Formats: sequence, structure tokens, C-alpha cells
Amino acid sequence: MKYANYFLLLFLFLASCQNNTPPATEEPEATPPPAENTLTEEEKAAGWELLFNGQNTEKWRGYNRDEFPTLGWRVDDGTIVVEKSGTEEEGFGGDIVTKETFENYELTLEYLLSDTANSGILYRVKEVADTPIWYNAPEYQILDNATYATMGVSNVHFAAANYDIHPAETDHTKPVGEWNLARILLKNNHVEHWLNGKMVIAYDLETPEWEALVAKSKFAEYPDYGRHHNGAIGLQDHGHKVQFRNIKIRRL
Repeated sequence: MKYANYFLLLFLFLASCQNNTPPATEEPEATPPPAENTLTEEEKAAGWELLFNGQNTEKWRGYNRDEFPTLGWRVDDGTIVVEKSGTEEEGFGGDIVTKETFENYELTLEYLLSDTANSGILYRVKEVADTPIWYNAPEYQILDNATYATMGVSNVHFAAANYDIHPAETDHTKPVGEWNLARILLKNNHVEHWLNGKMVIAYDLETPEWEALVAKSKFAEYPDYGRHHNGAIGLQDHGHKVQFRNIKIRRL
């Protein structure tokens, strides 16, 4: 009995010590987010590459040009900015493309829209003199959906659609003034468009279904549309201010 009382007192003493443990006054330190326009060690190990370092446009040039445009585009606060031209849908800098060409890859970038903004990410770009970039290159549409919907624009022209071919059935855009994350997966002829972590469309180039859709679209009269397997990546100047950052690519 004597030992039982001893162990009971010891148990009560230890329990009281645990209950008197002072509460934590600080939360554990969170891992800071990676700096913009950089790669983490994990990304480097996985084969990711930067297409924009936040400081210059050394990996870009104008479409059908040797140099980067001197008007209409600029680097500002770690972003590539296409400026508002004030000429409705016509930009004054022209589209830009990567200096390097790519065939199979995963591309991610963030974009920030201004009000009524319209732009696009173009892939399988084939440069032809005196020919607009969109004659030959499929386009991941970038758009202020909310504003253009009031103008009667359909979802085949909404953000993350394959412009004029495959509609974006669901709107995953963030409000104007917030960053959106775009992702394009292109492997052989399979293509996926993702927006803010959601897959919006998936399709296969050069299939009978795709051929039929192209035949019914504005691209029917352009025989090279989507058929250039090893092409540059383009960003569109559509006369509206859009900012781009964290442009990364992983070859597959």
C-alpha cells in the first residue's frame, strides 16, 4: 500500500509538470517561398530551365527579327511587360519568340492582366516572312474573361482555350490584378493546357478530329497551322498591357 501511494504521488507530480508547460509563443518558421524567376534545387534536378531571369530578355527576340523590340516591350520589376498601345487590338512592339526552338516540353509561366487585356502563348512557331505568327502556331489564349464575356466573346476564345479550336469549358481565371499560372504540356502530338492548377483542355494534333476542327476554324486556309514540330515559343502583343514572370521550361 505504501508503494502504491508513492507511485500515485509520483504520477500526480509528473502530470502537474506537464500541465504547467508554458504554451509556445512563436510558430515554427515557415520555409520562405523561392525568389521570383529562379529555380529551386529540386527544379534544377528535374531538368527545368529559365526562359527569363528577371533582368533581361537575352533568350528572346522579335518574331521575324534578329533583335528584341525596342518599343512595346520592356523589363520592369522582374517581369517582361507588353505595353498598352492605345490602338485597340494592334500592338506596336510585335510578338516575341524564344531564340531557341523546342519539340517536346512542359512550359509554365505566370501572367498578370490589366483590365480588358488580351494576349497569348504560341507554340510550334514557324517563322515565315510577312506572315503573322498565328497563321502557323496554336495559341494558349490569355484573356480578361469577365470583361470579354460581356462583349459576347465565346469560350473558344477564353483563357486557356486553344484559340478558335478547343473551348475553355470552365473559367479558372483569377480576377484582374492577381497572378495566373499557365502550363502547357506538349509531348509528340499530345497537348494539354492548364490554368491555376486545373487542366482546361487536352487534345492531339494531326488526328482526324483535330483536322476537322481546323477545317471549320479561321485557320482552315493556313496549311502549316500546328504542323511545325520543332518550333519557338511566342508571346503575343495584342495592344494590351500584360506582365509575365517565372517562365520555365522542362524538355521531355
